[in-house]
Amino acid sequence: MTELPNGVKVLSEHIPHIESFSLGFWLNIGTRDEARKLNGICHFIEHMLFKGTHKRSARKISDDIESYGGYLNAFTSKENTCYYGRGLTKYVDKTFDVLADMVQNPLFRASDIKKESGVILDELRDIEDNPEELIFDKFEEIIFNRNPLALPVIGNEKSIGSFDHATLHAFHKQHYNLNNLLISASGRVDHDRLVGLAEKHILLNSKTKPKKRVAVELGEPQKVSMERDIAQVHCIIGRMSYGYKDPQRLILNLLSTILGEGSSSRLFQAVRERQGITYQINTFVNSYYDASAFGVYLSTNEKNAPKAISIIEKEFKKLRTERVKERELSRVKEYLKGSIILGMENTSNRMIRMASNMIYHKRFIPVDEVIGRIDKITADQILEMADEVLDEATLTQLVLNSKKSSV
Repeated sequence: MTELPNGVKVLSEHIPHIESFSLGFWLNIGTRDEARKLNGICHFIEHMLFKGTHKRSARKISDDIESYGGYLNAFTSKENTCYYGRGLTKYVDKTFDVLADMVQNPLFRASDIKKESGVILDELRDIEDNPEELIFDKFEEIIFNRNPLALPVIGNEKSIGSFDHATLHAFHKQHYNLNNLLISASGRVDHDRLVGLAEKHILLNSKTKPKKRVAVELGEPQKVSMERDIAQVHCIIGRMSYGYKDPQRLILNLLSTILGEGSSSRLFQAVRERQGITYQINTFVNSYYDASAFGVYLSTNEKNAPKAISIIEKEFKKLRTERVKERELSRVKEYLKGSIILGMENTSNRMIRMASNMIYHKRFIPVDEVIGRIDKITADQILEMADEVLDEATLTQLVLNSKKSSV
């Protein structure tokens, strides 16, 4: 990694046997940094950066990448925003130029803001019509309580409709600055070349003191039922747990894998294979710096929902009272290690992993180090973790019911 005198960080890895690259411009700004009345502004700005700069129209932004066989996209999370491109190695300069232009020189034209507001409102309604997405937003809203992590990335109808040129420009100027930018690349790239491109194209001249994020506090568990015009019952049972900064998160990930990741997991076998009462059931760990949303998600019909929930609770109790056998522990470790290693076959995954390491851990963590830590996890540690995070008295249960349901 190289840190330029102006504070911009450039991080890369060279993979000589491929002819492509993935390049990301990361801003350490996300939903967690928004005031409630500005909820969704990070996501809105992400959309607007594709609408044109002083040098390029929206059409030219896409043409400059796609005409060379490349790909351009972006995503907003609760803690970061990333603009990224993929392409053939010989076009890395062009992709860098386009991304640098987008990030630094958005126009925020009133006509574009009005049109994009309609697009994002349509996206919001798609989420509200999709219970598989909506339930996760609602679950995090509950477990993170009044912390900004509870806010949805997309925002809400009122905030989306309120954004104008002055608001977007002020937020962009405050947060899209030198000490908030990390450039990450993986593939057949030359690090010194990337540093030179950063020195040439990054012309931002402002630095601001990073906003201090509000710490997350564990709230009281709740049982919440919501009605929607849907055919199935959707349910999450879970809680807040360990975030990226805590080494315990890796034990949590392993417990999650035992419980509900993959078709060999306990819940998949107990609920789907043996009972045949659900198509979807899995665990999840959505992680942030100092907290994660951990839980089990399933969908089923109204009749089978109580039975499915009862089986889940029984599996929780087993993991809290019985040590995982070494054979199962070994199998699950191999599954988790395999998923990590297979993810490294993709340059975009590698680029994202490098940037996330630097943002959350301030260093690059070799895969071998992670594999070694997984190998050292014991059955006793899994038992202790299960006893903590699967305690029924600490779990929140959220159910999305059909309006006709009585669950």
